[in-house]
Amino acid sequence: MDQSVRGVVGVVRAVLDELDLDVVLGRVLAAARDLTGARYAALGVLDESRTELGRFLALGVDEQTQRDIGSLPRGRGVLGEVIRHPVPLRLDDIASHPQSYGFPSGHPKMRSFLGVPIIVAGETFGNLYLTDKQGAKSFTDGDQDSVELLAAFAGVAIDHARRYTNSEQARLELQRAVAAFEATVEISRALGGQTDLQAILELIAKRGRALVGARLLVIELLRDGQLVVAAGAGEIPEGLLGTPLPLEESVAGAAIRTGRTQRLADELNRSRYELHGLGRLGVPARDALVVPLVFRNETFGALVALDPLGGGAQFAPEPRRLLEAFATSAAAAVATARSAAAERRRQSIAATEAERGRWARELHDETLQALANLRLVLSAARRSGRPEQIQLAMNQAIEQLESDIASLRALISDLRPAALDQLGLEAAVDALADRMRRAGVEVDVSIELDETDGRAQDRMVPELETTLYRLIQEALTNATKHGDATRTVVEVSLQRGRVRATVRDNGRGFDPTDDTEGFGLLGMSERVELLDGTLTIESAPGSGTTIRASLPVRRRSDPTRGPDRVSVSAVDWSR
Repeated sequence: MDQSVRGVVGVVRAVLDELDLDVVLGRVLAAARDLTGARYAALGVLDESRTELGRFLALGVDEQTQRDIGSLPRGRGVLGEVIRHPVPLRLDDIASHPQSYGFPSGHPKMRSFLGVPIIVAGETFGNLYLTDKQGAKSFTDGDQDSVELLAAFAGVAIDHARRYTNSEQARLELQRAVAAFEATVEISRALGGQTDLQAILELIAKRGRALVGARLLVIELLRDGQLVVAAGAGEIPEGLLGTPLPLEESVAGAAIRTGRTQRLADELNRSRYELHGLGRLGVPARDALVVPLVFRNETFGALVALDPLGGGAQFAPEPRRLLEAFATSAAAAVATARSAAAERRRQSIAATEAERGRWARELHDETLQALANLRLVLSAARRSGRPEQIQLAMNQAIEQLESDIASLRALISDLRPAALDQLGLEAAVDALADRMRRAGVEVDVSIELDETDGRAQDRMVPELETTLYRLIQEALTNATKHGDATRTVVEVSLQRGRVRATVRDNGRGFDPTDDTEGFGLLGMSERVELLDGTLTIESAPGSGTTIRASLPVRRRSDPTRGPDRVSVSAVDWSR
């Protein structure tokens, strides 16, 4: 085998081992120069029109010379001749060719020339250009044969690499599309079972960061004319969440005003970020995608993704498109959670006012009217001056006072039973059941708050006892007041570190999915959720109602439980 052919075969083997198109082009270019002994070598890739060069790779020209030359060639003159007529072209002197335009200022002088087209899948992909054969006046027939052979094999290698690159790009695009779809579906599912805004925000931050591969993603929400860092995922500096930021001077503010994604490549945005945004809070960034959160023409804030993972200087175009699409679903989630929070506040206010109205009616209709009647009776007896009438009035007054005292005690017990604080949950529920029995309702109570091994434990924390009591109280009230129940069953037990409460009744039942003017069920749910518990309601018209709650047990002696209070975020994101 001819030595030049051996060289070509060796080069081709190395080229065919590659799957990266850019690496293949670089190796083909270097091989062509080595095989021919050319001082300068270039590989031009045609653009989509196939009339000009879209890319131009060169060897033999240093960076300074390239800067002096200026813009890369587009395929005119002798280079264009090989484009227009894709056959090999060999010249002793470039300047002698009729299509020669000469060289631009700063371009090195070149004489001998060899141009060979690269054919890929039956179409011209580009051309190899070789100039100034070293040690000889011109390129030889052997040089041309070697380069033509190299070009033929290069066409196969380029086609192979291009197919792999396209399939890999398609696979990556499909992966990104699936990731975006999964993120949207997860948020939609969360909306079906979760309306707590903070939980929704944390989910958005987590999924958004994973979607675009960001070092950090934060959500800045509009509130009272400024932005507040509401949630984040990734490398979150301590103390960042809850921090207010100016709206007008920030990058997020620019995204909100324009309705368009903002980048830090803009010098003005870079300044905004450093002086008025996360940069002044000690959060450095090479690049950022700042996407407004807009739903039905209402803007809620912005998603701010910082720095692509993997060390890249800037986000590629695809992550930007993904985050913009994701922001639409995220904004819808925020809007829905805010609406739910507003509805909960409305119902809570209405429930409070309804309860106050009930107290006012009971005090006015019963206690105050009874006291007013007692005053009239005593005043009449005093005016009569007759001992027997005064004695009768006093007896009536004592009976009336005893009845009023009992009514006031019942009202006070409804507000806060003394037995709950002094004796615990079991005594308070027993007293509640006794009052229900006196009203004609059969109530069976079973409460077991000792551990399964029979050892008595200290009492549960006050907020847990209060939640269980209110849950049972509201369930019994609903059963008799709304369900016309004649029999109820109350069961409370401990199972594997959780306290479970069940209230069943034989009332007329209802459809839990229907809107109701009563607010007791909402209060139950909110109380249970605050203590990380779960609540289920099973009912149907004509079949009674069963309410089940399960909450983690916390004892008063638990050293890790901290103060007896429910932790509430300092920032109300529902506004």
